[in-house]
Amino acid sequence: MSKKIALVGAAHVHTPGFVKAMIAKSDEVTVKYVYDHDAARAEKYAGELSSETAELDTILNDDEIESVVICSETIHHEALVSKCVDAGKNMFIEKPIGMGAEDSKAMAEKIGSSGLLFQTGYFMRSNPIHIFLKNEIAAGNFGTITRIRVSNCHGAALGGWFDTDYRWMADPAISGCGAFGDLGTHVLDIMLWLRPTKPVSATGSIQLGTRTYEGCDEFGEGIIKFEDESIGIIAGAWVNVDNPVTLEIAGTEGHATVFKGKLYYKSEKRDGADGEEWTDLPDAIPRAFDIFLEHVTGDTTHPLVPINEAANVCITMDAIYKGASNNIWQDIHI
Repeated sequence: MSKKIALVGAAHVHTPGFVKAMIAKSDEVTVKYVYDHDAARAEKYAGELSSETAELDTILNDDEIESVVICSETIHHEALVSKCVDAGKNMFIEKPIGMGAEDSKAMAEKIGSSGLLFQTGYFMRSNPIHIFLKNEIAAGNFGTITRIRVSNCHGAALGGWFDTDYRWMADPAISGCGAFGDLGTHVLDIMLWLRPTKPVSATGSIQLGTRTYEGCDEFGEGIIKFEDESIGIIAGAWVNVDNPVTLEIAGTEGHATVFKGKLYYKSEKRDGADGEEWTDLPDAIPRAFDIFLEHVTGDTTHPLVPINEAANVCITMDAIYKGASNNIWQDIHI
């Protein structure tokens, strides 16, 4: 029997992709309702999904609805999450889950104690190169990690991506961040996911750039100190015409660079890892949203993103923004 779910908020730029994914899985998942505070937006996606629009209370009180997909503006996440948890609904919440550290902590506590399914949109965990490097680090093939740098940049501000339907995403009062947080959240997640060491403090430089979106940052770099004395650097931007080097890991016995989507790997502990292109990679796994739909239908093959890990990304990002704003090293408490 097809599982009944609901789309709760349809504001995010990734909503069209998620709608396509739900349509593709319509034999297993039926979107019964679409809710959004913007009635025209709700009607649009309800039409695409062959669903009906509904008020939030209707969705929350419908026992057929076991799971919801939250793609609202970030500022509404905490209130929606609180109501959905109280109603016993499993949740996909588009990234970042919170406006900053405090609401993210509050949501993590509520979701974590509920026993409900949770997922967020950190799709970079599905990349075969990232999976391979996580396994290599765990196997000790890098020796002692000294530095990790990850970059996620494109030309959204140059191309006017947020000029119309998604203008809210370039308003930090509604989205919680600008370009640096929007794109940097993905690479910060990868950095924290790759190895089990806690971030302890952070700072950065976050800039307005072209000022296409007044008051909204368009590029930045953050630097993080970890408890093992290694350093992490993340970049996020909407003003790049290219982003060829997306990841670099430096260790005392290994080094990896991802250049134009290809991995170049050197390790004294890995036969054949001589610094040239490395192609012996695991298979890709489904992207984050597809994994959520799998879990909704009972397939638990691939892991979800734990709520505490999603919150820790927001807590660390909040520290980078505060460190950059105040020109200090901001302590991180996770």
